[in-house]
Amino acid sequence: MRVLGIETSCDETGVAIYDSEQGLLGDVLYSQVKMHAEYGGVVPELASRDHVRKLLPLLDEVFQNAGLEKGDVDALAYTSGPGLIGALMVGASTGRALALAWDKPAMGVHHMEGHLLAPMLEEHPPSFPFVALLVSGGHTQLVQVDGIGQYALLGESLDDAAGEAFDKAAKMLGLDYPGGPLVAQHALQGDRTRFRFPRPMVDRPGMDMSFSGLKTYTLNTANDHRDNDGRIDDQTMCDIAAAFEEAVVDTLAIKCKRALQHTGFKQLIIAGGVSANQRLRERLEEMVVKERAELFYARPEFCTDNGAMIAYAGCQRLMAGQHSGLEIVTKPRWPLDTLAPL
Repeated sequence: MRVLGIETSCDETGVAIYDSEQGLLGDVLYSQVKMHAEYGGVVPELASRDHVRKLLPLLDEVFQNAGLEKGDVDALAYTSGPGLIGALMVGASTGRALALAWDKPAMGVHHMEGHLLAPMLEEHPPSFPFVALLVSGGHTQLVQVDGIGQYALLGESLDDAAGEAFDKAAKMLGLDYPGGPLVAQHALQGDRTRFRFPRPMVDRPGMDMSFSGLKTYTLNTANDHRDNDGRIDDQTMCDIAAAFEEAVVDTLAIKCKRALQHTGFKQLIIAGGVSANQRLRERLEEMVVKERAELFYARPEFCTDNGAMIAYAGCQRLMAGQHSGLEIVTKPRWPLDTLAPL
């Protein structure tokens, strides 16, 4: 089955074509980062308008890159949620309209299921069952995955998501948007031992997480090291970034270890934008070796939002006989464990 996937849940416009036999045939992505950087974060109305401007040209491009005529697909998949309602509406209405015009079935896809299944696009994908750590700007969750649609929530952040905490820490240090990758870049030049930040909720049982206290600790440390003009010297900024990153990574690794021990599974996948963080990958690689387990993750371009993951996830459900109705349904909030199993 050949599926066109459309992703417009936030500030990336992604379009891809996935074939169940040949794999990924085409993938294009447009990021709005530069536009939103001026405002220090995503402006929902601007995001929606930019999706409107970019989506049709990207559709033309992906068919051209794949060497296909427009409409030469068996079905369509589009992100139905969670995400920004206006942005979701652009992709969902476009996908639904194309499905009607081409007389093809369509499937509304859960954005986080797309992330969760993104490692399946790699040459050596994981097999079910596994534990999934979903880490992005809006979500930090540990999920027991027994199969597609068979999800049990093991733990989650009780306040800020890890990606959100990275971005807020960046603002505290005076770094530009998007802050998460800049914190990671500065951490590479930092001394991880100069400051010791707390590891939230690791001294209590369970797999839930919290990052708001760590955020406050970061702010207090930054304020303690500002000069009379309110500036932090470059090396101290790097040291704080390194200490913050190390605290987040350690916390996630400890919770992942508990999840593997709780389930007895020997496979861990990490997905979402923060899964591209190199220090997180290194720390989890160390952990899974000790646990005699394996770590899987997608290539960097499939960690952030993209059309390929939506095309793949949609393809699996469409091949199982599922499809969405004619109505356009978008869900800004949509619990992952409410999805139907295959």
